[in-house]
Amino acid sequence: MGLVVAFRNEYDGSTEPSSGPPPMTHTAAFEDIPGTYVFTGDRAIEGRHLNRFCMSLMSAANRARFKAGERAYLDEWAMSESQKQAVLKRDFQALLDQGGNIFFVLKIAAVDGRTTQSVAASLAGQSTEEFAAMMRSGGRSPEGLRSISGRF
Repeated sequence: MGLVVAFRNEYDGSTEPSSGPPPMTHTAAFEDIPGTYVFTGDRAIEGRHLNRFCMSLMSAANRARFKAGERAYLDEWAMSESQKQAVLKRDFQALLDQGGNIFFVLKIAAVDGRTTQSVAASLAGQSTEEFAAMMRSGGRSPEGLRSISGRF
């Protein structure tokens, strides 16, 4: 007995049976472009507790508790140890890689008094001043920014 799986065709809504591999998701192509991050359902599941922790920082009382004892506060959350380490190190790239949503992760930066621009600079591997100068001069050049596979 073979396996038959139906996928909804995003163009016409049909559900033609398929016995082949599932089609590429609409976000899979972006994984091939360095520096491109798509917050998918899988990342949302992976980062559920991390993102809930981040959202807890919207409360002044929780921010005070976090600042008074970061590790103790983190241990109240069912996050992985690597997620906790990324918070403690303020490793924003690791936080995104481990399911963090950029809008939630920025709450950590806000606790430290950091700007969104400073986080973007760190993700780009630049100082805040270098990043600001690059943006004022028109942004990053698209030259040389290609996919890993060479498809784009």
